[in-house]
Amino acid sequence: MNIKPIGERVLLKPKKEEEKTKGGIYIPESVKENKKEGEVLAVGALKDGKEIPLKKGDRVLYGGYSSDEFEIDNEKFIIVEYKDILGKFE
Repeated sequence: MNIKPIGERVLLKPKKEEEKTKGGIYIPESVKENKKEGEVLAVGALKDGKEIPLKKGDRVLYGGYSSDEFEIDNEKFIIVEYKDILGKFE
C-alpha cells in the first residue's frame, strides 16, 4: 500500500508511547505524557509546487488539532498539515 498526501500535508506514523518505565513499572493512561512525535512516511507538495523540506524517515514533533487519524492493518497513521509540524529531530 502506498499513500501520497495531497497538498501541504504530511503522513506520519505516531510514536508508540511507553507502557512501562525502564524499571518495569506500568504507567496508567491517566498520567501518560501526550507527546506528539512521529516518523514521516510521505509528504505532499507546497502550494507553489516545491517539495516540503521533510523526507521519509525523519522524526518530527507536531501540534495542532486538525490531524486525521486512521488505521490500516492494525497500524495507526495520521495526516497533519505541514504548518502543524513544529520541529524535526536531527
